[in-house]
Amino acid sequence: MKLHIFVCLMAACFLCSMETRPRIVSGQQPVAAQSSSIQIAGLQDRVTIRRDERGIPYIQANNDHDLYFAQGYVTASDRLWQMDLFRRNARGELAEILGNAVVEEDKRHRTFGFAQEAEAEAAQASAPARALLEAYANGVNAYISSLDPKNLPPEFQLLQYKPRPWTPADSLVIVKNFFEALSSTWRLDVTREALSDLPADKRAGMLPETSPLDVVVVGKDAKTTAATPLSRPHLSTSESAALLRVLAADQQTESRSLARMGLYAEGLAASNNWVVSGKHTASGKPLLANDPHLASSAPSIWYMIHLTAPGVRVAGVTAAGLPGVVIGHNDHIAWGFTNVGPDVQDLYLEKFDPNNPRRYQTPAGWQDAEIRHEEIRVRKGFTDTATDTVTLDITVTRHGPIILEKDGRRYALRWTALDPKINTSDGFYAQNRARNWKEFVEALKGYTGPTQNMVYADIDGHIGYYAAGIVPIRKSGDGSVPYDGSTDAGEWVSYIPFDKLPQLADPPSGIIVTANQRVVGPDYPYFLTHSWAQPYRAHRIFELLNQKQKLTTDDFRAIQGDTYSIAGGTFARAVAKLLQDQLTSPDDDKLRATLADFAAWDGRLKTDSPVAPVVAQMRMAFRNRIINAAIGEERAKIYLWANFDTTLDRLITEQPKDWLPKEFKSYADLMRACYADARQALTKSMGADESKWIWGNMVKARFPHPLAVAPLVGLQFAIAPFPQDGTPFLLGASVNVGANVSMRLIADPGDWDQSQQGITLGESGIPNSPHWNDQLADWRAVTPRALPFTEAAIAKATKQTLMLDPAK
Repeated sequence: MKLHIFVCLMAACFLCSMETRPRIVSGQQPVAAQSSSIQIAGLQDRVTIRRDERGIPYIQANNDHDLYFAQGYVTASDRLWQMDLFRRNARGELAEILGNAVVEEDKRHRTFGFAQEAEAEAAQASAPARALLEAYANGVNAYISSLDPKNLPPEFQLLQYKPRPWTPADSLVIVKNFFEALSSTWRLDVTREALSDLPADKRAGMLPETSPLDVVVVGKDAKTTAATPLSRPHLSTSESAALLRVLAADQQTESRSLARMGLYAEGLAASNNWVVSGKHTASGKPLLANDPHLASSAPSIWYMIHLTAPGVRVAGVTAAGLPGVVIGHNDHIAWGFTNVGPDVQDLYLEKFDPNNPRRYQTPAGWQDAEIRHEEIRVRKGFTDTATDTVTLDITVTRHGPIILEKDGRRYALRWTALDPKINTSDGFYAQNRARNWKEFVEALKGYTGPTQNMVYADIDGHIGYYAAGIVPIRKSGDGSVPYDGSTDAGEWVSYIPFDKLPQLADPPSGIIVTANQRVVGPDYPYFLTHSWAQPYRAHRIFELLNQKQKLTTDDFRAIQGDTYSIAGGTFARAVAKLLQDQLTSPDDDKLRATLADFAAWDGRLKTDSPVAPVVAQMRMAFRNRIINAAIGEERAKIYLWANFDTTLDRLITEQPKDWLPKEFKSYADLMRACYADARQALTKSMGADESKWIWGNMVKARFPHPLAVAPLVGLQFAIAPFPQDGTPFLLGASVNVGANVSMRLIADPGDWDQSQQGITLGESGIPNSPHWNDQLADWRAVTPRALPFTEAAIAKATKQTLMLDPAK
């Protein structure tokens, strides 16, 4: 122990004494610096980089090559270790720097084969895409080559290693992290199979697909709760339980991995966006809003940037390591993303030869699987940078890698992310340059990332929507339960044609809202998914947009900050009504007072609310008791259906007897037990002092850095937890999902300089930078600042200027 403390103290002293000379581009620059220039090999012409008071870079170049070279250089100066973390995660190389604790994560990503896929995609990239990726990589490497051991970012110094050169494939492999966060559905296939023994009506309740609150964007709606037929034979109870335990372990591994990067999205539900036409705005021009929801992290998952070159002027956010702008606007159009979450993963139960574990059955007979040999370097210790080697042999069938094994059952995974033939890197380049709806749609043909609800607005008054991405069409079935891999029944015969993907241009209503909810009606001719996110956020946004005839950016900002919980309010009122005539004993005084608070509660999840924690814990207890009674505690542990709250809403209002746990005579008795459960949970988590039972003490915003947990030396990366309004998961989620709001955008095509955008902490990944967390106060207050766009606005906002000149 004493040796450990000594080593930590030495490391802390080492970090405190490291060189911190100012560098204009690095995110460590002093505010007083005004203008400077440096020469860099690899540039074709001069590049001007301006920074404003938030440290946001505005890059102006005379050609595309220099533009993306400079973007790579600048991004690396602010986020180099984050970039390395992203690529190491996807490539399965984290254990080399973080040790044995992350070996299972590396094994998981090696099994997927993300690195091989990205290398293949880079090799087949079109000439323009390849040139862009290489320019960006060369810019990153120019910055890396300018560093010495004393001015490396602190994470490299603490972990005692140097970043290797960046490659075009590194930018492409980062996209695989987003695929994992936003399109992983295969565990749901096993879950559905595990529930195949339920009666049809009970299965429909456990796996609801529709809700009375749905806001459908495309097609006509018809509410139904009919269960989707499951064609595979039932698993035995023991087989089901064993598989679900494996699933639970995989879920935990994935969650740790994604949360470390700030990419975890509960149930694939990630983001709000909406757009309204000029007939609904005070300016007469469209307005567009977007707030992506991903796990909070330090630094932010997003990086703000402004890019200008001949043919392009675009501003918004990207992720560290990705060239171009992912979400934002140019001088003609604006766009925002939310996740669609279609089923783009299928499992195949492969039949292997018991006498030859490499051979498996296909319609054409026995075939040998590919065995991919992987070697994972594992750091020996915190102070020992030497590595051991862990080997891993991965079996790959015609459908994909074996991703799940238990008791002789071996499942292969097919996934759009693992097919380099369909994944390209051309989308954002054209999208950043699109000038109208036609060009925007044409650009989306090159988008092959996780399928996104893309909302659109332009300066000519048009609005639109497109669900862009690659979604498979199966030979039979819909892939929602595992297929028999020895047949061709589950083969992917094609993909939904691009022009048949959900889309909408200038709807008569003048309003488009997406928040991961079901976006298509039953008349849509192709299968997207059975598992949609809860409809509460979309319903609330649509409701608020229709409360005012002429909307402004202030109204949009208020909606982004809205903390009303539809599920919470519904539950509180129902409980108060259910129990109001049941309380006759003096012992019920406390519960009687609680019910009075429930009835009077405004449903808002504010930090000072004493009602919200009790409602949340009671609803959670109600959920747990209902699920345990319906499917058993073993299966309940891995039950992941995102939209089950729809069923909870129905149960608390209709109180059907067939869902009532057998140990209770009535729903009133059940609710009394849930109240006791809630009080016990609150006492355990927040203490016996009930005055401390307020929302802000129950739900806190946390922005973890992977090294913040390190004794002493991790303090520099730590952001102290603080109370925050809203919630991402409890009580069905409010529009403002609290700490999981990773960025806010309000785009104003009527005056781009009045568009507002902000991220959670700041531009820099360097803790001693003034831009490490200088945006946090605006984020907490839901007051994103205007992002200058025109040349005049940028000139006025400029605090520092750096000229990059070609080396002579």
